[in-house]
Amino acid sequence: MKRMVGLLLAGLLWCAQACAADVAPQGSLVIVGGALRADNAVVWQRVVQLAGGAGARIAVLPCAAANPGRSGTNLAGYLNRYGASAFVVPVSVNLKDRDYRRDAEDAALAGAIRAAGGVYFTGGDQALITQALVRPDGSRTAVLEAIWDVYRRGGVIAGSSAGAAIMSSTMYYDAKTVFGTLAQGVNDGRELTPGLGFIGADVFVDQHLLARGRFARMLPAMLKKGYKQGLGIDENTAMVINPAREVEVLGYQGALLLDLSQATSDGGKDFNISNVRISYLDRGDRYNLRTRRFTPSADKVDGKVDPQKPAIAEPVYSADILGHNAVLVMMEKLIDNTQAEAIGIATAAPGQPRQDLGFEFKFSRLVDSVGYASASSEGYSILNLRLDVRPLQITRPWYK
Repeated sequence: MKRMVGLLLAGLLWCAQACAADVAPQGSLVIVGGALRADNAVVWQRVVQLAGGAGARIAVLPCAAANPGRSGTNLAGYLNRYGASAFVVPVSVNLKDRDYRRDAEDAALAGAIRAAGGVYFTGGDQALITQALVRPDGSRTAVLEAIWDVYRRGGVIAGSSAGAAIMSSTMYYDAKTVFGTLAQGVNDGRELTPGLGFIGADVFVDQHLLARGRFARMLPAMLKKGYKQGLGIDENTAMVINPAREVEVLGYQGALLLDLSQATSDGGKDFNISNVRISYLDRGDRYNLRTRRFTPSADKVDGKVDPQKPAIAEPVYSADILGHNAVLVMMEKLIDNTQAEAIGIATAAPGQPRQDLGFEFKFSRLVDSVGYASASSEGYSILNLRLDVRPLQITRPWYK
């Protein structure tokens, strides 16, 4: 009899969680690519605004931080500087003299979060976030369920770096270098692990994107897990995603949008992919993930690039496509050029495996490729370039 009652209760709990999961969240996400500066007012202010405005209660989760006490206090201070009433939630594997599993089930902590207008995840190690907030059986702790309640009812969930990685249903965990990821592949439970999935199961998210060349490592992860859309956000920059699935870019730079809906790979020994569509969303731009409608920022509305009157007439090439901002520089030069193709090369650094392997990244401007030039800066928004990646055999010089 007890066994039957237990099974019945477990079934009711599963049904309740499933029904709750079916409710489309009414809140917003603020996904920051890491290294968010304290003076980046437009991002901090948006977090506070979406949490309810001046005086809004925002729960700071320092789970990912190596020093959660210091990190949580600093982040709460930044938010308070911009008008919030932020508080730190002491749930972390790295908090000494505390039991993080007990804290994650604490009804008082869960209640304080549920009463807040927003939640902010700090940077650090994203695996520590899921370790602290997800039970060993994969179900949500009381604190994580409270966070989801904030999001479902219209609050904001924000996070930077590690706090951005957990936004998708799959995240990088024990990742190799970007080149190492291309050369050696990705595996579930090693390089890839489940995230918290706030953005939904259909979009892959990565961070520190342009600064660290991580657009390239998004490709094998998306292929492995079947994602058709991916968003990579750069440092000191944020993507705000509203309930209508519209992305708005704020802050210092921008985000890359990868579309694999028409992409193919021959499944060979070495990584390759053809017909990826790659776009760059600059600050102020908007893009709807459902309708795929793009709206340029105000300074680019009248700046559509005329392919018949290109401003540049020179070959576009990079010997280090994984370098800092290299992919963006190449895309900007190609969209307003007499040339229709650009080539970038990636090779192994000294000491990395597969010294004989390299990759060619070919970018092509197509009939439906579109660029918008800013009237107030040298920035571009770029839509629908084609990207093909193929392996190369590299011959290294012999030294005596």
